[in-house]
Amino acid sequence: MRIAFLSTFFPFRGGIAQFNASLYRAFEKKNTVKAFTFKRQYPNFLFPGETQYVTEKDQVDQIPAVQVLDTVNPASYAKTARQIRQFNPDVLIMKYWMTFFAPSLGWVSKRVKKAKRIVILDNLIPHEKRFFDTAFNRFFLKQIDGFVVMSDKVLTDLLTSKPDAKYIRLDHPLYDHFGAVKTKEAACKELELDPRHKYVLFFGFIRDYKGLDLLIEAFRSVDPELHLIIAGEVYGSFDKYQKQLEESGISDRVHLFNHYISDAEVSAFFSVSEVCVLPYKSATQSGITAISYHFDLPIIATDVGGLKETILDGETGVIVKEISSKAISEAIGAYFEGNSKAFYYEAIQKYKQANSWETFCDKVLDFIEELK
Repeated sequence: MRIAFLSTFFPFRGGIAQFNASLYRAFEKKNTVKAFTFKRQYPNFLFPGETQYVTEKDQVDQIPAVQVLDTVNPASYAKTARQIRQFNPDVLIMKYWMTFFAPSLGWVSKRVKKAKRIVILDNLIPHEKRFFDTAFNRFFLKQIDGFVVMSDKVLTDLLTSKPDAKYIRLDHPLYDHFGAVKTKEAACKELELDPRHKYVLFFGFIRDYKGLDLLIEAFRSVDPELHLIIAGEVYGSFDKYQKQLEESGISDRVHLFNHYISDAEVSAFFSVSEVCVLPYKSATQSGITAISYHFDLPIIATDVGGLKETILDGETGVIVKEISSKAISEAIGAYFEGNSKAFYYEAIQKYKQANSWETFCDKVLDFIEELK
């Protein structure tokens, strides 16, 4: 099969680029694949992080993608569609996670009609809603032949907006490019932490909906022997969290790494920790679960969106039924009072075996073949 893959690739960085690179490698084993990416993904003033691009510190899979699509320059839309048509693909695959991309991706898709047009749908209803979301989604969905969704929440949103959508529901595959688990001593040395402590991990981009404020508040009432690691780049300002930490009286038990975490650094954070906590206030799915399972680390997560679909309560982690600091604190306390992370090991191994990139790739290809 000839596959045109239009999405975020090198030289862009972040979870979307990581996902696409892993899927590209799985596709290319049995297919002819050509990657197309952005000349400009977001205007800088719309991007709240440090940089959209790979830096010299990052160790990434440099997928050979054609940089052609400028999301805010309509002249590039026609050029992108033309280059994809010249490749003569059987299928065009795109990833969609924000309505900002609807005009550019939708326009390109509309003009690549000879190929089947498939979207891997991360989000349809954005976390931060905007007035144009409904209209942009309506335009984009009309241009797509089939959808790959990775949570029941996204599936519900899709069928609400497009009841006749053809889709396949798959779990997020597990990342496998972050290296092996390290010993706690080695990881502590790398992060300059004391190996005598037990660490709870909050990992990933820091955004309001991810509930870091709830976790900080929860830590005021957990076992004072526990330490919290906050690792991830801040989208916006960290000031309100810093103020909360200073007023909470737990600053001496909190270790801040609030910068972009490169692939090479990831292993140390998960290897040093006893559990990963996702205190989200809203969610669809989270790529953090895929990273955590790769390192055999259980997860404590609030019961929002599709998180409970990949976190098996009492088997691969713990689901917190109530979105509150009190409930999160109680879940952390129960986790450490009961079984250690070794208790969850066997169930995590079974989950890993069932959710490889190769399995995900094969199911997507079977779905494409079945589409009329």
